[in-house]
Amino acid sequence: MTKRDYYEVLGVAKNASEEDIKKSYRRLAMKHHPDRNAGDKTAESQFKEAKEAYEVLSDAHKRRSYDQHG
Repeated sequence: MTKRDYYEVLGVAKNASEEDIKKSYRRLAMKHHPDRNAGDKTAESQFKEAKEAYEVLSDAHKRRSYDQHG
C-alpha cells in the first residue's frame, strides 16, 4: 500500500506553519471522527490517516526527518 504525502492528507503546503497544520488537522478530525460517522469505514480510515500525518508534521524533529527522507 502506498502512503499519501502527509501535507496532501492535511491539505497544507510544505511550508505551512504549526498553527496551519493544527487547524487543518482539527477540521479533518471533526469531519471524519468515528463518533460522528458510526459504521463508516472510509471516514474511520481518513481519520486515522489524518491523525498519523498530524503526529509526524506537528513534531519538529519528525517533520524534519520526513521532509528529508519521506
